[in-house]
Amino acid sequence: MLINVPQYIDIEDKIVGPLTAKQLGWLVAMGIILLIMWKTLSGPMFFILGIPVTLLFIALAFYKPYGQPLGSFVIFGVLYFFRPKIYFWKRTPEKTIPIAQKKKTVENNIEKKQISAESLRELAVLLDSEGQQYDKGLEDVLKKIPVKK
Repeated sequence: MLINVPQYIDIEDKIVGPLTAKQLGWLVAMGIILLIMWKTLSGPMFFILGIPVTLLFIALAFYKPYGQPLGSFVIFGVLYFFRPKIYFWKRTPEKTIPIAQKKKTVENNIEKKQISAESLRELAVLLDSEGQQYDKGLEDVLKKIPVKK
């Protein structure tokens, strides 16, 4: 059975020559803004403001820092300052102890504790009542429950 897997899905289609639709859109927007500036500003002021505008739009169209378009890069940079930060704790690995040695230490640390049927009934009542029927005697029951370390 032959299965066709799409290839080059991360490469945009070329619309006009080597330009993609986004690049063409940025260049058209630059042209419109420069045309408006040409009609409204005087000659020297047009060149003073037109050069930075041209450089900005060319960077938005063609420059890709870290493999993503400059527009996305700027948006993510702005969102970084306004979104809440989430920090994850990364646990450092402990020293590895051979498994046979672990079993010996675990067996030595476990104490034998016995719980009576009456104690289990009292614990069940406590759990069923969601802690509302609490006895001082239950503290002794809770202390008798074996806990693995």
